[in-house]
Amino acid sequence: MAKLKFAYVAKNVDGREVKGNIEAENEADATGRLRGQQLSVLKLEAKGGGKGGMFKGGASRSAKTAELALFTRQLATMIGAGIPLLEGIEILGAQTLDENKGFGMGLQDVADLVRGGTELSEAMAKFPRIFPDIYVNMVKAGEASGQLDVILNRLADFMEATESLKREIKSAMTYPVISLCLILGITGYLLVGVVPKFQKMFDSLGGKLPFVTVVVVGASQWLQNNILVTLLIIVASIVTYVLWVKTPKGRRIRDTLFLKLPVFGPLFQKVAVSRFARTFSTLLSSGVPILGALEIVAMTSGNAVIEDTLLETRDTVKRGESLSSHLETAWVFPKMVVKMIGIGERSGALEQLLSKIADFYDEQVHATVKSLTSLIEPIMLVVMGTIVGIIVLAIFYPILELQNAVRG
Repeated sequence: MAKLKFAYVAKNVDGREVKGNIEAENEADATGRLRGQQLSVLKLEAKGGGKGGMFKGGASRSAKTAELALFTRQLATMIGAGIPLLEGIEILGAQTLDENKGFGMGLQDVADLVRGGTELSEAMAKFPRIFPDIYVNMVKAGEASGQLDVILNRLADFMEATESLKREIKSAMTYPVISLCLILGITGYLLVGVVPKFQKMFDSLGGKLPFVTVVVVGASQWLQNNILVTLLIIVASIVTYVLWVKTPKGRRIRDTLFLKLPVFGPLFQKVAVSRFARTFSTLLSSGVPILGALEIVAMTSGNAVIEDTLLETRDTVKRGESLSSHLETAWVFPKMVVKMIGIGERSGALEQLLSKIADFYDEQVHATVKSLTSLIEPIMLVVMGTIVGIIVLAIFYPILELQNAVRG
């Protein structure tokens, strides 16, 4: 079989991002070769117009978190009921084909590999778009301990809790984003579509226009004369931002700013701490070694500040220091969390305390989202009302002044 060339983005054992090319028969082969080089695959694409994630049948092997959580729960139930592992995967793969062809065919590929003698965790590792590193490592721990059904149930609980948290954050962010777009759209329409219709009348009135009218008319004229430039500036700003945050430095600056924002910063911090505690607790309770768990948690944290902190913590633990000793120096982790982790280390109940931390911060996130939603709505209404009010005042104030002058 002719080998394909793949471009990859991966992370090495030091947590640094590396890029390169590799030749392989397919994506599974490429992923396996990269893992053999102790690289954690982040992105894999076939060069020459193709895309990564393609196996037999041509469908992209990928799955949403909710789909993977459902599969995990069902597989755990089947194994607990005494159904052989391979048969369970085949049944669920056939069942999933109608809803998500790529996911269903990915499960069939996994079943083929397992039938050929490959360990389940090893087979799953060949499909990084379906099974993330945390999933593969927990399945590996379940295979080693002989408690695969228990581990799969924990995985399902973890993914369901993560998905619920994501939905909550999305619902909190949707309203302000839509409101902001509406405010900008209404403002643009008033300046470009309404104000110019009154401009000739203002010119015919003569005399000195009120300051607010001068400002609004000036803004309207500038926007009409430079609308293409304005659109280009907006597009260029978005593209520049996207490219900038893809760089390690840009990502760190963005994530630091997000955590220190006046209103949303505390929410992002609580989400980050909850995600860290939930992931770390799940890995430890499944038998994953603490150094490996710290690395996986760092890679899946979704925040560069926390990632750097946890990788540094892994290095200090490797040197024989306690987990909490380095976390005490990290501003992103609240003192209460660090103290509870220290107590967990000394008492031997670290995973239980981490689980309680995650539950506590999940409740905090829920309460914060609720209060933010109730706070943002009136703020957005005030902002929208102020902008529209200023434009209406700018239009009608000169007319009222003229009427008063005529009556006088």
